[in-house]
Amino acid sequence: LRDFLLVYNRMTELCFRHCVCNLNYRLLTGREESCLDSCAARLVRANHRLMGAYVGLVPALLQRRAAEHGAPAGPSGPPASPEPAPGPAEP
Repeated sequence: LRDFLLVYNRMTELCFRHCVCNLNYRLLTGREESCLDSCAARLVRANHRLMGAYVGLVPALLQRRAAEHGAPAGPSGPPASPEPAPGPAEP
């Protein structure tokens, strides 16, 4: 929900700054209204394309991440049998 609201707010801000140039009137002019419609439509289409690509990539990313976490520790992992710490000799 947070991501949706961030995208919505950003889209609103971009289209408003691009299309509304006169704040002297309460209502939008016809030109501003059509500009806002086309701006919002462009951004919604772009968002749908991005989300489609994201949905297509997520399964591969999850598989790769699961394979990485399921692999045994390599040479950088802890040694199999740790050596005793140096200390006083036992009697």
